[in-house]
Amino acid sequence: MTTSWNRPMLLFAGLMGVMTVVCVGGLLFDDRILIGAPIWAKPFKFAVSMGIYCLTWAWLASLVARGRRLVNLVSAGVVAMLAVEYVIIVGQTVRGRPSHFDVGTSFDRLLYIIMAISAGSLWLGTLALSVPLMRTPIIGAANRLAIRLGAVIALIGIGIAVLMTTPRPGQPGAQGVVGAHSVGVADDGPGLPILGWSTTGGDLRIPHFFGMHALQALPLFALLLGRLARRFPRLRTERVQTRLVAIAAAVYVALLALVTWQALRGQSIVHPDALTLGVLAALVVGAAGGTLITLTRRDAVPLPEPGLAKTATREVVR
Repeated sequence: MTTSWNRPMLLFAGLMGVMTVVCVGGLLFDDRILIGAPIWAKPFKFAVSMGIYCLTWAWLASLVARGRRLVNLVSAGVVAMLAVEYVIIVGQTVRGRPSHFDVGTSFDRLLYIIMAISAGSLWLGTLALSVPLMRTPIIGAANRLAIRLGAVIALIGIGIAVLMTTPRPGQPGAQGVVGAHSVGVADDGPGLPILGWSTTGGDLRIPHFFGMHALQALPLFALLLGRLARRFPRLRTERVQTRLVAIAAAVYVALLALVTWQALRGQSIVHPDALTLGVLAALVVGAAGGTLITLTRRDAVPLPEPGLAKTATREVVR
């Protein structure tokens, strides 16, 4: 199996690294405000997110043994769509116009349609990349499960963006806007620093972000388990690590459903009500219980190595 990372994805990730620095400059020297946030905040966040996405797939694509030609072709197409979307985002930033939901002029409407096509193509491209990945014999059952479930959950997270395109009551209005990321409040309301997530109402960007980055979170969790297994014997069996990854994935999906439900109810992530906190507490208890059961099962204790067993037997005989 080749170990070379996917070149188009890797190059675009590097470009997004450069654009992240450029956007930091924009945040420092351009004091314009758009929809309640610094105008360069969106290009900055998209540069970071696209960079992480492409860097991850540059690595994942290198794991695929069969269908490598298709993976390379799809990767190039995904990079092209991401490039189109990012050029529009930066272009609209320079113009001082919103890059999403803006249909105020025929030109802005055209750009919005192009971005919608790009977003749909990104989802289809991610699906096309995920299929051969599912068939790839990745070393380690826990790693294999983490990567596969991470890809599936990421597809759900990307798809949640569709909820933002639904016209809100009164749209399109005088401002020429269709869709919104906030629920129950205007998009230009107060938000968390850097992230911009609404502190007064629901925000669909939260489940979108949380879901799509399962692609990184679950494989990193599997990697962490492998490192911790060197110190904790109960984590050394592949069966235990695989079960813990499955629990982590189940909790991740449940949290994704929770933050989506919370956003659709118009509730801010920083102001959860008793019902939201109750569901969260139930998830924590369930995760803790599942982890405890996994770690205390008899098969969680690794068998002694043959050499050590023989030595112990000799000591008993003496």
